[in-house]
Amino acid sequence: MTSLDKPTSETDQTHLTGPQHAGGKHAAQQDTASKAVTEAALFEAFGGVRGMVETVLPGLLFVTIFTINKNLHISAIAALAVSLALVAVRLIRRDTVKHAFSGVFGVAFGVVFAMMTGNAKDFYLPGMLYTLGLAIAYLGTAAAGVPLIGLILGPVFKENLSWRTRNPGRKKAYTKASYAWGLILLAKCAILFPLYWWADSTQFGWVLIALKIPPFLLAVYLTWVFLAKAPPPIDVFAEMEAEEQAEKDRKAQAAAALRNPEA
Repeated sequence: MTSLDKPTSETDQTHLTGPQHAGGKHAAQQDTASKAVTEAALFEAFGGVRGMVETVLPGLLFVTIFTINKNLHISAIAALAVSLALVAVRLIRRDTVKHAFSGVFGVAFGVVFAMMTGNAKDFYLPGMLYTLGLAIAYLGTAAAGVPLIGLILGPVFKENLSWRTRNPGRKKAYTKASYAWGLILLAKCAILFPLYWWADSTQFGWVLIALKIPPFLLAVYLTWVFLAKAPPPIDVFAEMEAEEQAEKDRKAQAAAALRNPEA
C-alpha cells in the first residue's frame, strides 16, 4: 500500500468510514421507525387490546352463563347488555365506537337467531357466516388485484389508494396480507362449521371463544411482517397540502406582479 492509499491519520480514517457508518445507522433508525408506525397503525385499525376484549367478552359471558344454568334467554340478554355497556363507556369517554358498535350488531343478530330457533349454537351463527364472507372477500379482492386489507389500511396510513398505481411494492405486501387473512379465516371456518353440526352447544361455545383471538393475532402479525418489509406509504394528504400551498404561493406572486409591474 502506498502513502497515497493509506490513511495518514485517525481523523482521515474517521472521515472515510464515518459517513458510511452514519448512513447505515440512519437507515436502521428509519427502519425501526417505519415498523413502529406500522404497528401503531395496525393497532388503530383493528382496535388493539381493548377491541379484542370487546370482541370476546359478550360471547364469553354468553357461554359461561349458558354452561352454568342452560338458560338461553338469560345468557342472550346478559351478552347483549354487556355489549351495550361497552358502547356506553366509549360514548362517555368520547372514544371511537366503531369496534364496539360492530360487536353490538353481531351480538344482536346472534340473540335474534338464537331466540327464533331456541338453539344456543345459533347465537354464534351470524358471526360464523360473517367470518366466512370476510374470508371470501379477502381472497377474492386479493386475486382481483384490489386487496381488501389495502382498502382498510390505506386511509390509516394516509396513502388512500396510491399503493395501487404508485407503490407496487406496497401493493404486493397488501396482496400477501389479504391472502393470509383469507386463508386464516377460511381455516377457522373449516373447524367451526363441522362442530356447529356435531358438538353440543356448550362445547361448541368454548371452542369458538378459544378461536377468537389466536387466528386474529396471527393475521395481524403476518400483516405487520409484510408491511414492515414493504416500501413506506405515500402520504397523499401531505402531497395535497403541498400542492395547495404551492398554488397559494403562485397566486400571491401573480397578485404581487400585478401590483408592481415594474418590479
